[in-house]
Amino acid sequence: MTPLVSVVIPSYNCASYIVQAVESVISQTYADWEVIVVDDGSKDETSQVLQPYKSRIRYEYQQNQGVSIARNHGIQLARGEFVAFLDADDFFLPDKLAAQIAMFKSQPSLGIVHSGWRKVNSKGEFLQDVTPWKNVPKLDLEMWLRWKPVLPSAMMFRREWLERAGGFDPRFPPAEDTDLALRLALMGCETEWLKQVTVCYRQHEQSAMYKGLPQAKSLAAVIESFFARPELPGKIRLLEKQIKYSTFVWIAWYLYCSGHSNEMVEFLQRSWNYRSYLPVETAIDWVESFAEFSLNAGRDFDADFLGKSTEWRQLMRWIIFN
Repeated sequence: MTPLVSVVIPSYNCASYIVQAVESVISQTYADWEVIVVDDGSKDETSQVLQPYKSRIRYEYQQNQGVSIARNHGIQLARGEFVAFLDADDFFLPDKLAAQIAMFKSQPSLGIVHSGWRKVNSKGEFLQDVTPWKNVPKLDLEMWLRWKPVLPSAMMFRREWLERAGGFDPRFPPAEDTDLALRLALMGCETEWLKQVTVCYRQHEQSAMYKGLPQAKSLAAVIESFFARPELPGKIRLLEKQIKYSTFVWIAWYLYCSGHSNEMVEFLQRSWNYRSYLPVETAIDWVESFAEFSLNAGRDFDADFLGKSTEWRQLMRWIIFN
């Protein structure tokens, strides 16, 4: 019988975690699923550790081409009406599929059901629950642009929308998921929140959010590419300066947290071109934004330490001459 849900697990050198990912699907309270593991050219023991599950999953090996191509391969193989992505280092909570399918059935017009997620450490131990709907109650195009609350493992897609969008764009790793969400929203794909934490999002040094410069440059490229589209609605076009400013400030904070202070300065200087504040007010807004981002991420932030850094002092001197 054709399954209703296809769970696509892209994997690259993730033998340490992928068994837990697969087990989390097998133990779902919802049973009408298939699991498609797309091994993106792993050099570790991924194939061996999955051997006991080969009768219950579809295992596809491909030469290493990146997560976008791996996910797109999974979409092509999927038989389900719905597709749930699960990164190989994440794992579902037991009611994930059941709860999201229930929302699709109650609201047939939906193309995506999104949910909250639980940050866990490398051992799978609790760090923080993330409930984005508290700040982003409505997931329309403007809110996707402003907040970018994207996590593929927390989402479920109607497969026809993924096919209409052409899947993930491999030009934007590792922010290809944000690019896809923006393109789908622009196409009119409806998204609704399932106000429930459904997946554990593992934080470790090999995960996408720890990629520093590639993550920052990719997200900036996605935003620049999006606003270069000629078909944008007028009301969205009017948001360009606000979105670019806030995105570049967030990237600067992210780079600061990941130890790239010189690049932090570069992105704050890029945000300067889109500011709506006077010079001193802009600098104050940067600091306040850093504090807010840190609070939301559960991180400590020392404004005094930032202000005394060489890079920040150089940035303040740059402001004087601009």
